[in-house]
Amino acid sequence: MKKSLSLALTAVLLTAACSSGTNANSGSDAENKTLTLASVDQGSVEDVIKAFEAANPGVKVTFTTSGADQYQAQIRTQLSSGTAPDVMTVWPGNGNPGATYVLAKPGYLMDLSDQPWAGQLPDAFKTVAQYEGKTYNAVFGLNGIGAVYNDEALAKSGLKAPETWTQLLKFCGDAAAKGTPAFALGIQDNWVTQLVLYALAATTVFGADRDFDAKLQSGQATFATSQWTTAMAKYQEMSSAGCFQKNPLGTSYEASQALAATGKTLGIVQGNWIIGLLKQKNPKGKFTMKALPATDDPASFLMPAAAGAGYGINAKAKNKELALRFVTFIMSPEGMKLFNEKQGSLPTLAGAGTTVDPGLSELTTFVKDNRTVPFMDQLWPNAKVQQTMLSGLQEVFSKQTTPDKVLADMDAEYQKGA
Repeated sequence: MKKSLSLALTAVLLTAACSSGTNANSGSDAENKTLTLASVDQGSVEDVIKAFEAANPGVKVTFTTSGADQYQAQIRTQLSSGTAPDVMTVWPGNGNPGATYVLAKPGYLMDLSDQPWAGQLPDAFKTVAQYEGKTYNAVFGLNGIGAVYNDEALAKSGLKAPETWTQLLKFCGDAAAKGTPAFALGIQDNWVTQLVLYALAATTVFGADRDFDAKLQSGQATFATSQWTTAMAKYQEMSSAGCFQKNPLGTSYEASQALAATGKTLGIVQGNWIIGLLKQKNPKGKFTMKALPATDDPASFLMPAAAGAGYGINAKAKNKELALRFVTFIMSPEGMKLFNEKQGSLPTLAGAGTTVDPGLSELTTFVKDNRTVPFMDQLWPNAKVQQTMLSGLQEVFSKQTTPDKVLADMDAEYQKGA
């Protein structure tokens, strides 16, 4: 970054900090130049941190990265015990233990409503970045879920990406017969269990009724008596058709990336953030995301797409001024471009100048054509609904429970409200 831009950015940040009543710490100079951060953005946040440190000479970011399961199990405990970092990953909405509503309600997050970028967020993102009308989450990227294909492996197999549900099942059978399963599935990490289900539910549930969430909230619908049963059944049908490699329960998220990146599977059903991780393991590889077919009518397909995980500031941060500076950098055109391009996400704010990975052209089209639905858990009333689903899906794969029982348990948790 040019020196003049750095100085201008610093001036804006200091003004913003003073306007919110936030002053630099009175501790040592070293303390005031050290920021602590915890992130799940493995493989992308590192370059953002380097750029931030380069733009702020003398500043050091001490950070940790971890998987979503581990992170979510730790962050609330750290916040309640006063050991949490200054800045942390925060998910939009209310779907998990690290989500905006869950952490803002008890007062763990700093109010960011007075930051210039907060008022610029589109309404769809603003809603899930706020709690009771105040903004707590700097959401910088839009993410989608779909089938991500390894272009080279697909060409080598002689198969084509399926465009209908019937073609999908045949594709899985043909791929398995060639010894290269269609999709890697790493559900040893339980958060991964939801992705195939969400990709199917987008079309089967919301394609049939775009108002399903509102009906769920008003008590006019339930998981167990809706098209969620169809989505669950199709997930199991994919498994029976050989769509996944052997032993998904024994495969970690990390291991599933290696399978898809190296062509040991033809692809993976994941969020678009996976493309950057696949390219780390296979720098010469090309990867293309498409909607996962759920019916035989491609015109009916919808894709899950929503604000991805952003960053919040600890309300008791030791260095609030520097934390604000970092979050503002993330939401600046430079920071957002770097994060989005490294992660493979789409920017939440106009003017970021992000070069979108060509493998995401179908996702971009679906977003422009309003053929997307939010990630399902973001509008659920509490984090237990998602946790019940995740653990339940693992038990379905281990044949310890049934899809119908999982949906009934999700209804029970949903009805408990916030």
